[in-house]
Amino acid sequence: MGLWMAVGLMAVSFVLLAKCADWLVEGAIEIAHYLNAPPILIGIVIVGIGTTAPELAVSVTAALEGSPEVALGNAVGSVIYDDGVALPLAALFAVRAIPIDRVVLRSAALFLIVVDLVAWYMASDGTMARSEGGILVVLFVFYLLYSFWEQKRQPPQADGEEERDRRSLWGVAALFVGGLVGVVVSSDWIVMATPIVAEAMGLPKVVIGLVVVALGTSIPEVATCIIAARKGQGGLAVGNILGADILNICWIAGASALANPLVVKPEVVNFMFPWMVAIVLTMLGLMRIGYELSRWKGIVLVVLCGVYLVNLFMTNPGALQVPGH
Repeated sequence: MGLWMAVGLMAVSFVLLAKCADWLVEGAIEIAHYLNAPPILIGIVIVGIGTTAPELAVSVTAALEGSPEVALGNAVGSVIYDDGVALPLAALFAVRAIPIDRVVLRSAALFLIVVDLVAWYMASDGTMARSEGGILVVLFVFYLLYSFWEQKRQPPQADGEEERDRRSLWGVAALFVGGLVGVVVSSDWIVMATPIVAEAMGLPKVVIGLVVVALGTSIPEVATCIIAARKGQGGLAVGNILGADILNICWIAGASALANPLVVKPEVVNFMFPWMVAIVLTMLGLMRIGYELSRWKGIVLVVLCGVYLVNLFMTNPGALQVPGH
């Protein structure tokens, strides 16, 4: 693919991404109404599964092709970018501070911290075996079951929109699935075209691998968060990020290890995991302050992600280099 074709593909893909993300959010909102479920829970379970599809594809493919550091680095790096870029953008674009559901946050936060620490321990010896990947996948299934049980315990949501016209269930499904497919496909095109443009601009491989690819596979979360926030559905954006964080570790890293054991350099583990845990803990701590996500909290997360990127390039990036996707 030539440079100008890649630029054109990126331009078309960003337009498609914006429209499909809008459909995805609208469909998710309708699903929340039909199920009488909090938008944050829909974001965690349904939207989160969909928007992490690019990460799953990249990581599993990398594991099968013998690039375990790409597989694990993409999963961990996506958590960092989801929390340090996608969620802060939602806070910055929201018309008001995003309220946080205390019950859902309490359970999701505890589970997220536990699986992050478990995955870190599993990888600390330089290898994430198939059995360890299987444990992470089982934890993900357990969390799904728990989420549905938690949803049934929630009181019906009174949203004050009972009088508005609603689409049929089939219409809602078509809107959601169509938006989801469009988001995943357009994101894949962006990830495919970006390294070509980056190389033409003279960016080093380490930037393309660790920054462009990992951030590129987080584009669905970024788009969904911004659109949801602008529509006043901040809870959906928060749920999407919490769900994506859990999925990246349990489902994506776990499935990658099941496909092929992940043998990684200690430098990768000792650099990526501490930063991931630090950013996750900061995000969760900020959410607990007043149980809302305001603009200043978004700025704190962006600054922390910026510090991570600066530290990345100051800490022997050659040891952490991954090839372009």
